Formats: sequence, C-alpha cells, structure tokens
Amino acid sequence: MRMEITYASPSFSDLPAAAASTMPSSATAARPVRIIPLQHPTASSSSSSPPNVVFARWTARLRRMTWLEWLEFFLPCLRWIRVYKWREYFQVDLMAGITVGVMLVPQSMSYAKLAGLEPIYGLYSGFVPIFVYAIFGSSRQLAVGPVALVSLLVSNVLSGIADSTSELYTELAILLSLMVGIMECIMGLLRLGWLIRFISHSVISGFTTASAIVIGLSQAKYFLGYDLDKSSKIIPVVKSIIDGADKFSWPPFVMGSIMLVILLVMKHLGKSRKYLRFLRAAGPLTAVVLGTTFAKVFHPPSISLVGDIPQGLPKFSVPKAFEYAQSLIPTAILITGVAILESVGIAKALAAKNGYELDSNQELFGLGVSNVLGSLFSAYPTTGSFSRSAVNHESGAKSGVSGIVSGIIMICALMFLTPLFEYIPQCTLAAIVISAVIGLVDYEEAIFLWRVDKKDFLLWTITSTTTLFLGIEIGVLVGVGVSLAFVIHESANPHIAVLGRLPGTTVYRNVKQYPEAYTYNGIVIVRVDAPIYFANTSFIKDRLREYEVDVDSSKSRGPEVERIYFVIVEMAPVTYVDSSAVQALKDLYQEYKLRDVQIAISNPSPEVLLTLSKSGLVELIGKEWYFVRVHDAVQVCLQHVQSMKTGSNSSHTPLSSLEDKPSFFARLSKERAEKLSVTDIESGNGSNGRPPLPKDRDSQVEPLLSKER
Repeated sequence: MRMEITYASPSFSDLPAAAASTMPSSATAARPVRIIPLQHPTASSSSSSPPNVVFARWTARLRRMTWLEWLEFFLPCLRWIRVYKWREYFQVDLMAGITVGVMLVPQSMSYAKLAGLEPIYGLYSGFVPIFVYAIFGSSRQLAVGPVALVSLLVSNVLSGIADSTSELYTELAILLSLMVGIMECIMGLLRLGWLIRFISHSVISGFTTASAIVIGLSQAKYFLGYDLDKSSKIIPVVKSIIDGADKFSWPPFVMGSIMLVILLVMKHLGKSRKYLRFLRAAGPLTAVVLGTTFAKVFHPPSISLVGDIPQGLPKFSVPKAFEYAQSLIPTAILITGVAILESVGIAKALAAKNGYELDSNQELFGLGVSNVLGSLFSAYPTTGSFSRSAVNHESGAKSGVSGIVSGIIMICALMFLTPLFEYIPQCTLAAIVISAVIGLVDYEEAIFLWRVDKKDFLLWTITSTTTLFLGIEIGVLVGVGVSLAFVIHESANPHIAVLGRLPGTTVYRNVKQYPEAYTYNGIVIVRVDAPIYFANTSFIKDRLREYEVDVDSSKSRGPEVERIYFVIVEMAPVTYVDSSAVQALKDLYQEYKLRDVQIAISNPSPEVLLTLSKSGLVELIGKEWYFVRVHDAVQVCLQHVQSMKTGSNSSHTPLSSLEDKPSFFARLSKERAEKLSVTDIESGNGSNGRPPLPKDRDSQVEPLLSKER
C-alpha cells in the first residue's frame, strides 16, 4: 500500500501552523500537495556488505557444497557425464568428432608452418590439449587446438629471438605454451576474465581483419615459389614480393590456386546447403589427399614438399630455455588476451545456443590447464578455434565426447599416417591457411559500423591500420589504448538531460527526445545518466551551471519569474557516487545557496542515498528536499515559486531568509491560495497577465554564468 504525506511547504516544518494562524479558512482550503515519502536509510540498512560478511557468506557456501559439487567444480566434465544420454548423443558426438578430427589434422600442420615450426608440432598441439580440455573445459562444443592468429603471434615474436630452423626456436614456442597456460589458470582462479571487457568489439574486429591479411600474405611465398621477408608489417612483405618477382614459379602458383579454389567452393557449399555441410569439414582433407596424390605420382621438382615427419606420440619433457621467459611475458599476455576473446566468446555463444550455462572463469582455467599439460608434451600455445567449433556445433556435438573422438583421430594420424604426410605440397598447406583466414576479414563489420556508429568505425580503422603498417603488438596496444580512451571520455563526459513533463502525465522525459514535453518557470530538472565520481564531477557541475542559465522559456509554464530558483537532480540512473562527487555536491549546494537557488534530489538509489547520508549531505541539503519522484519535487518547488512570485510584488526575500519569517511566508501562502491553486500552477494557467519583474532586484540572485557566451 502506497503511503502519502501532505506538504504545504516541505522545507519549513512550522509553515502549516503559521499559515493556519494568519490565513482565512477559505485560503487554507486550497488543494494540498501529496507526495510519496522517501525512506532514508540507516547505517544498518546498507545493501553493500562489508568484506567480512562477504567472506563469511562465501565460506558458508563452500561448507554447503557436497562432494559431488566439489568434483564438478574441479572437473566440469562431470556435469555433462551425469546427464549424458548414450543412445541419443553418442552417435552424433562420434560423427562430429570424426568431422572435426579430419579437419584438424591438415589444419594443425598448416598452422605449425605459419608459426615457423615443423608440422609435427602442430600435430602434437592437437593431441594432448584436446583431451585435457575435454576434462577441465566447461564448453561442450568448443574445439581446441592450433589456430591461425595465435600461430602468427608466436612466429612474430620468436623470429626476433631465434632462427626458425634452430632448436631454441622450438623450445621457446613450447615455453610460451607453459607461460600462457599459467596466466590463463591464474586469471581463471582469480576470476579476472572481466578485464577483457574493456576491449571493444570494433578493436577485436579490426585486429583480426588486419591479422588475417598479414597471415594470407605470409603464405604467399609457398604460392610464388620464393622466400619473402618475415615480418608482421604489410609494407616489407609487399616490397619483398615485388623485389623477388623474377624468381616466380608457375607450378606451385597453379597448384596452390587450384587447391584454394577447391577449398573455398567446398566451404561455400557446406555453409549454404545443409545437406552438403560435410563438405566444409572435408575441404582441408580433400586438398591434402589431392595434393599428396599429385606429388606422389608426378614428383614435380619445382613444388616443395613437407618432408619427413617423425612417427609416434610425443614424449614427456619439461620446457626449457627459462632464461628467455622474461622477454616472452608481453607475448604471453597478448596470446592470453586473444584466447579469452576467441575461445570464451565463441564458447559462450555455443552454450547459449545449446541451452546450458558457462562460467567464463572456469573456461579460462580449462584452457590454461590444457596449455600447461600440452607444453609437457611438446605443444605450442593453443586455444579454441572459430571454424572447427562452428563445424563441431553444426555437426550436432552434444558433449566433450566429440573432442575425445577428434583426439583419437589425431593419435591415429601420429601413429600410422605420418609417412604419408611427407608428400604433402607446401602450397596445399598454405591454401588451407588462406582459406581459413579469409573468413576473418570482416569488411561487413566495417560497413555496419560506418552506418551505425562513426566512432566505432574510427576505432576499427585505427586498429586495423596500425596493425597492418606498424605490426601486431603496436596494433593491439594502440587499439586497446584508443578503446580505453573512448571509455574514459564517455565516463568523464556523461550524458546529462534536461527533463520536461509529458502533457497529461506525471512522467518527465528528455526535452530533446520529446519536444512536446514542457518545463516550469523557475525550475530546471536535470538527469545525470552515469555514476558520479572524481573524473566527471567538474563536467557535471559545469553542465548544471549552464542549464541554470540557458533555459528555453518558450515551452515553460507556471508563474513568470526572472530566473531559476530550484534545480531538481534526477538520480535514478546514478548507481554510484564517490567522495569527490559528495564534495562536488556540497560545493554546488553552497554555490547555489549564495545565489538563492535550492537543490532538490529525486529518486536516488539506496546505495547512493546511504553514501550521501553518511557524508552529511542529506542533512546539509535537508531531508525534505529528497523525493521519490520528480513530480513530487516539482509540486513542492512550484508552490515555492508561486509564493516567491506573489511576494515579489512587495519586495524580494531570499530563499535562505524565508525560514526566519513564518508570518511573511503565511502571507505568501494566503495570496497563493487566493490567486492560484496547485492545479493551475502545474497546468500553466494564470501565467499571463502578471505584473512585470522588478528592475531593482538584488545582485546576489544573479546567476554565476552570464547569458552572453
């Protein structure tokens, strides 16, 4: 049941008695103002619990956990194992696992070449991590293994430290896997996955688009038949392509182009026709089979082959070259960020499509464990793959069983098929990489951003351009830096709206969005659409001063007064205020007080109201100037404006001195009751035909900012 209390003037507790003693009975019969009382919090009503209470709740929740819940916490695979329907799910998981495994084998060798490693290390990276993730990962459809973007990052950083043909290069790649895994585990355990939210989607899109172009150009050497400069910048690569044009060889170019066309056609048919979707996954295997058969039969001397690949499973070994660990930290952080963006993003999307919950921090921990244990078996950094995960989902995968099946296929490839891989043409593996990264060139996103948000389009352009011309690391740093700069700018310059009343309602909305909304003379209603903290207090204060001066009186109603007497701040969107905001509001109150302006607060949240109460701001402004609704504040302020208007015919009395003159205020109340009811004031009637404003007004009431700007 809604409570209501009656205010004749909420700022003066003695006003009703004073008015009753001096006003005739007909005057006191004017319609009273009814408002909803605001419940002021006490120190014990805080909704934000102290740290010891939060810790006590956390420990209590841990004590209530059963042994089965503890097992599921450490082994997320138990969640789907308990509800697994073997007859219904196993067949589709088997088919999905075979499909992804067939796709993974040639892709892993291609991505290893992109990373500057021997193809065997790509196969190793698709072996242990895939089994570990099936146990510790929380996504049931994510396909883990080597990916193009991470492979490019590995090649980009390690090529500056060691030669790709040296043993040190391989050791550093394996060490990098260990470091990435440790970072992912730490972030997952400390629940720090939220940090990546500060990187906008436009930055990710711009970075992946530029990286895809760099990856594609890096594979051009296998098509052209001669070596190119190894660089993550587009200009040196293009320059080396032009400089070596005289070494161009037709056979690898023709063969690579044919394989690329086959891959793209099969990929397109698989995506556009459901009954042919198996072609999408079968594309890489088809290219490998065709290329290997051609090389085995015709032995073309001008087409380079993969060469000898060791047979058998990887042996257990601890990563070496720890003396280089410090120089690898920036790259490990970068790869961890890419893993979060690429893996967690697609894992959440797949979880939503398949109707189960996914904990992003648990996902990070699963990826971390798979990288740590993978590094013990000669794997370089791995993460979730967009393309293989999409194929896994489209093939109907229901659980981690599909990943285990893919891992078994990788075991078979390592145990029995590596002698056949010796005859795979390099240009075929390059065609597989290029066909995979073409989908990462997100030009449609750029067109969408240009149409929807020019600022995000600028961010996309800056990130992609710097990545192409200045390198991957600088591109990421610039993109993230500009993204954070935009976030800080938006936070430091929040949206502030002047509100007006919609005709026929008690609803107040932005006057720019609703031109039909009208305001009241002497009152300005402002809504702050953001938390108030140290970075934006100056901006908010400046805007409030401007709104006090720049008032559009063409749509104003009510008694005609010469200036603003009341500023109502709607704080419903304000979720947080800090100490700087409290001090700014105190300064603003004192500033308004000197100019005879009263501030009123509407609809603050419990947390905000508690902060204001603890700081003494509620008592400073007065509890009677805090309201549940904007309309309540407007009603009360309108009565004061009318009182001041009727009183200005005799002499000007500052707001601050009215409290000491109840007889004078009673006289104003009498005149208000005789001339206008509250209904008339709210509707704007009676505002015409008023006597002109006195010219000899006190200089104390002049606004702080001049109208001339």
